[in-house]
Amino acid sequence: MTGAKDRMPSQTVDDVAFDPVAIEVARHKLEGIAEEMQQTLLRSSFSPIAKEGLDASACLFTAEGETLAQSRSIPIHLGTLIPVMKQIIETFPAHEMREGDAYILNEPYQGGTHLPDIAIVTPVYAGGRIIAYAATMMHHQDVGGLSPGSVPTNATEIFQEGLRIPPLLLFHDGKFNETLIAIIRKNVRIPETSIGDLNAQLAACKVGVRRLKEMASVGENQMISIFAELLRRSEKLTRAALARIPDGTYHYTDYNDNDGIDLDKPIRFTVAVTIKDGTFHCDFTGSSPQVRGPFNCVPSGTLAAACYAIRAVTDPDTMTNAGCFRPISLHLPEGSIVNPTEPAPVNARTATIKRIAGVILGALRQALPEKIPADDCGEMLALMFGGKWPGGKTFVIGELIGGGSGASTRSDGVDVIETDVTNCMNLPAESMEMEAPIRVHQIALRQGSGGDGEYRGGLGLIKEYEVLADEVRVTHRGERHYFEPRGANGGAAGAKAESVIYRGSGEEITIPSKLMETLKKGDRLVITTAGGGGNGDPADRAKTSRETDQRDGKVAVSH
Repeated sequence: MTGAKDRMPSQTVDDVAFDPVAIEVARHKLEGIAEEMQQTLLRSSFSPIAKEGLDASACLFTAEGETLAQSRSIPIHLGTLIPVMKQIIETFPAHEMREGDAYILNEPYQGGTHLPDIAIVTPVYAGGRIIAYAATMMHHQDVGGLSPGSVPTNATEIFQEGLRIPPLLLFHDGKFNETLIAIIRKNVRIPETSIGDLNAQLAACKVGVRRLKEMASVGENQMISIFAELLRRSEKLTRAALARIPDGTYHYTDYNDNDGIDLDKPIRFTVAVTIKDGTFHCDFTGSSPQVRGPFNCVPSGTLAAACYAIRAVTDPDTMTNAGCFRPISLHLPEGSIVNPTEPAPVNARTATIKRIAGVILGALRQALPEKIPADDCGEMLALMFGGKWPGGKTFVIGELIGGGSGASTRSDGVDVIETDVTNCMNLPAESMEMEAPIRVHQIALRQGSGGDGEYRGGLGLIKEYEVLADEVRVTHRGERHYFEPRGANGGAAGAKAESVIYRGSGEEITIPSKLMETLKKGDRLVITTAGGGGNGDPADRAKTSRETDQRDGKVAVSH
């Protein structure tokens, strides 16, 4: 690439010359390609959890399998795609790949994260060789297993969680691997939706391939050198940002409610984050051993949380790529909640990754109290419904619901938002009612749920569902029912979550954070999510802010 050489000195990487303007143009072009892939993925998807909930992601990688550019999507996906790429490259060496091939994987113990998250990877060729990879990951609405939606909170081994796909060739010579497609169809409850979503992923990857090939028209050697320079710059900027954080080891501990099996046994997460000489080390010694239920997290999930955390405390203008992640190192005790041994169940690992991210940020708050807010709601309530319409057609639909974010030292928390490593959207009521025999009666902010403080925590949500058909199976995977989000600097904790089933018979069932249940026609489910922690002494909150909260109905009016 050339241009502006009379104004700026050219720079070299591997003896290939290019100028700073060309580097910046390449950076934004790559990010634009990842975003175009993401939009193709969402607009082509079949399942509401993707097209409405946005639970899908796109990313570009170098020929060596290092992150090159990311879409603005799901941090968990973007981080766990890193070991996915490593596994694909190890399983299928470059000399065995062909242009147009696509590879698939969802196996957690071979680089994946949990079975509903299926990754598809395609190589990008220029000048007769691989110069990059285009990759997507999407949460599939169902991959079989014990329950509709494939996130059973009562699973005790991975075999109960759905179809396991090791690294396999999905698409070759212009055709799908029909044997694999037939296996997938026979193991999921909604095969047309599942195959439609796989096609959406493949379409997005093809967009990435096409755009990168166009970009490589300047010469593949020059493009590869520019890729390396972009990673080098991000690493340099990230290490410089880490060097501005006071060196030291910072500790934090928090808990998840239970593992869905032992309902009175909380799960402990303890981290020691060490910042030293531009490095970022997380040691999870002291965290709970692996649990019987599905809240274990394979190492890819902890890596994703650490990648998110390092970007949260470094310069947002730095391009997010593998250079940002090179300072990270992890210690994950074997047989623990953050590094389980096969065949431990892992389908509910999102709740675990969110708590991992939370304790890393909680530890860093000691070093960066002005930058890290109070604890957020720390939950992504997963609701999965499945059954049959009155006419006999099968439905499976899922909803991912957030709560309040923690307040900072400068502003109130945000109401009802997906915080930290999750970045999904709740389903509109209309989408839920079109896709399943369920009526949504209420969606409202949960009054007074944000922790008090000089700055108030964000509010949680109230949502009410009524079942309109018999034998609707529901999975409720909640958190923060027993451990409230803590405030900071004297701020109060946010409200804990609550969920109740109201039977048509008059019976009431309080959900102990996790529950697998069958609902009958006329039964109602009412969920309330947690608020965020407050920041600062409540006595210092401005009178006008309190009056605004009362006027907006965010707190009860005092008498």
